[in-house]
Amino acid sequence: MPRFSIIVPSHGVAGRLSQALDSVLAQSFGDFELIPVCDAPDAPAADVAAGHAGRDARVTVVHSPPAAGLAGARNAGMRAATGAYLLFLDGDDVLLPGALGALAARLAETGDVDALYFEHERTPWWEEMPAGPAGRLPVELPAHAVAPGEAPRLTGVRWPAWSAAYRRAFVTGRGIGFPAGHHTDLGWGGLVTVAAERIAVLRRVVVQHRERRQGSRLDHPGEHQFDLLDQSERVLARAAEQGLSAERFAPLFEQVLAAVLETAAHPRRLPARRRRVFLRRARDLYRRHRPAGFRPAGPRRTAPPAAGPLPDGGGPEGRPPERPPGRLAGRIGLGGPLPTVVAYPVFRALCAAGRAARRAARARTGCLDRVRGRCARLAYRWHLRRPLDEGLVVYCAYWGRGYACNPAALHAAARELAPHLRAVFLVEPGQEHTVPEDVDHALIGSRRYWEVLARAKYLVNNANFADAVVKRPGSVHLQTQHGTPLKMMGCDQSTYPVVAARTGSFTKLLRRVDRWDYNLSANRHSTEMWERAFPGSYETLEYGYPRNDVFCTARAEDVARVRRELGVPEGATAVLYAPTHRDHRTGFETGLDLEAFCAAAGENVVVLLRAHYFYDRGGRHGSGRVIDVTAHRSTEEVCLAADALVTDYSSIMFDYANLDRPIVVLADDWEVYRETRGVYFDLLGTPPGPVARTPGELAALFRDGSYAGARSAALRAAFRERFCQFDDGRAAERVVRRVFLGQPPETLPPLVPLAQRVPAPAATLTRS
Repeated sequence: MPRFSIIVPSHGVAGRLSQALDSVLAQSFGDFELIPVCDAPDAPAADVAAGHAGRDARVTVVHSPPAAGLAGARNAGMRAATGAYLLFLDGDDVLLPGALGALAARLAETGDVDALYFEHERTPWWEEMPAGPAGRLPVELPAHAVAPGEAPRLTGVRWPAWSAAYRRAFVTGRGIGFPAGHHTDLGWGGLVTVAAERIAVLRRVVVQHRERRQGSRLDHPGEHQFDLLDQSERVLARAAEQGLSAERFAPLFEQVLAAVLETAAHPRRLPARRRRVFLRRARDLYRRHRPAGFRPAGPRRTAPPAAGPLPDGGGPEGRPPERPPGRLAGRIGLGGPLPTVVAYPVFRALCAAGRAARRAARARTGCLDRVRGRCARLAYRWHLRRPLDEGLVVYCAYWGRGYACNPAALHAAARELAPHLRAVFLVEPGQEHTVPEDVDHALIGSRRYWEVLARAKYLVNNANFADAVVKRPGSVHLQTQHGTPLKMMGCDQSTYPVVAARTGSFTKLLRRVDRWDYNLSANRHSTEMWERAFPGSYETLEYGYPRNDVFCTARAEDVARVRRELGVPEGATAVLYAPTHRDHRTGFETGLDLEAFCAAAGENVVVLLRAHYFYDRGGRHGSGRVIDVTAHRSTEEVCLAADALVTDYSSIMFDYANLDRPIVVLADDWEVYRETRGVYFDLLGTPPGPVARTPGELAALFRDGSYAGARSAALRAAFRERFCQFDDGRAAERVVRRVFLGQPPETLPPLVPLAQRVPAPAATLTRS
């Protein structure tokens, strides 16, 4: 029998569950069993738990439906437990190093106590630094094991269930379980203390509790707050039944009453219309269980909790340095060239006049911009007062760069499945040509842009709308994302200075996240990472990326058409080279001599160069055997045309893997990229194909054909199994039916298994 059974409910915390489980498995004291409790075998957290179970025999996964709540999950874990002592750990909390060893040593000193209470610390969700001594035990408690009557103020009702170890034989023998309800910890803690015969304390922090950005459900308003009264009644009634002494009952009653009054006085926990009912029931509870001679304690002054500000990603804006006169390069803003020889006072006067002219021009332009901006904001506020247009959908992709990606794919599907909806695509000025002629569009910043943003029922974006956009009640915001994350995203970027400086305010980022109702995911890895990077209350839709549907629906004639449009010679092997953006560099650099690569790789090889969308204007390397396809309207079409992909760390590898065609990773600066940008997993340890560290190695892989050999196919198959989970060709249909048509999840098209999918055919290569 193991010494400890550690039960970890996992509902809604898939993104951080691995950290909780790892904190247990890394303990130096190894005599334990770990029991993650998942919603169902196909739940997001189930994959994480199953992975740990496959690596460590001490991990046993059990399931409890979400409807059973936290109490049901913990009870399910207790039924599966075999250890001498029970420990509970939330799925986003961690055990501190040495915690189990300290608990075991303390139990060896105290003997078999029914409950061993310990301390904990609370950590703000945005930084892993303790916010303060939140869970210190009262100083008056004795150091040795005692009967509860000797420590009457340790009632358990004000302590979370994860702040003690419980003897399993005691719990099962007394028939104690977690009572259903949101305030289950109060019920559990009170029932345990009432029944316990020997207790002890460990003055050491054992659990690090990570507060969630959304806050505790117990602080949110709603009918669930009335469960506090039910739990209080349950504990006090049990204490009365067991004839608890007056010395023990009075502190128990006082602490239960304090919890009730805290909720009654909280400005947000109770809906205003229900506060009177809550207070009436609280008064009845007080009268029913009030001990003889009890007097409530007077108000106490408490210091406000320590809290640091959210990182805002910025600082005071500094003025750019003035340009020295020598930088004028012959022009001073007065319309004529600078004379070759001029007296210095005259030169200074001309420079001053030029600066004044430029300031005046900027002032005129700035004044007009401010007037236009003020008018647009006033118009937007006016439109916000108008009713939502239930049939209007607004789409935007890549901050208005054009008709592309998941929003474009969803728009095309909605035309067929939801023809009653009207659509407006938002684009930057100058990008109107990217929108098909029969698609309505609005220019970003125009008056119509603000009007449709204010009135649309549905807003779809693969990035984010402007900070000024208001989330109206009844509107639906769909975040489609635009790739599977290898590099750190969102709040996870905060510890990487180069990236954090470019990201800007994380506070504003999180306000944008708060607008999301739905967030798309193409695989379970993305589900977990989005939860960490963008903490919010949105619902994750594991439906796949609509833009990738074409990889399962395109035919051979579609591939041939795209290759003709791109100018790929007949019979040539087209290699798509798609490097990612480097945050520590300025401008676009290929990092690879493409003409030299073609010459070394073979006479039949041509390269399709696709730069990152930050550099999507095209016009580079478009000669010889290198075809620049950066400005082509569709990344998906470029992928269809390519027989193989060469990339570094771009997320295009996850999309291209759906085609089951060869992928080669050129990782010539992996260590630098990993340290400056941050990554979620070791790409070189689990690559989608062969890895080249130098241009010479890359050329050799193509020259000898090993880029498409058996080892390449095996690596790609494992990669596809992990990252091509939900991209089965019907993602757009699922999203439209669920979000736009409101159809329940059980009626949506089922997922096609990976082995049954038939990717679009390649032009010159046979898939493995």
